[in-house]
Amino acid sequence: MNRPLPTLAGGAGAWTESPAGPEGAGEAGEIVRNVTRGVVLAGRAEIARGFFARGRGLLGRVALPEGEALVIAPCGSIHTLGMRFAIDVLFVDGRHSPARCLAVARALPPGRVGPMVRGARGVIELPAGGAGPSEVGDAIEWGT
Repeated sequence: MNRPLPTLAGGAGAWTESPAGPEGAGEAGEIVRNVTRGVVLAGRAEIARGFFARGRGLLGRVALPEGEALVIAPCGSIHTLGMRFAIDVLFVDGRHSPARCLAVARALPPGRVGPMVRGARGVIELPAGGAGPSEVGDAIEWGT
């Protein structure tokens, strides 16, 4: 799902502090971009900010549709225990956008513990294959 990078109105995709829901989940509708490669990784992303939203992550969902993502920040490690589907995970060095990609876990199957990535301050969970051409060192941004 490699689409051309759209022009950003109003500047670089800064971390948005949209009102959090009852469990700290941000509003869906954010876009996740790999600036280095010039591609949109997800046209619709949810930002998990609160303790419960970050802890729940994707648990309880039957799938993560193509073109969607979950940004969890702060977060330094993940697991797929109790999940029903594989995911790609980008580990980034910051809680705020843009951030540098420190590691990419591709097609992490259900029932696994993800890698512990030194310096990771946030993760972006995508459907399996959703990380596309992303590599360590790429600039990743999210925002509207």
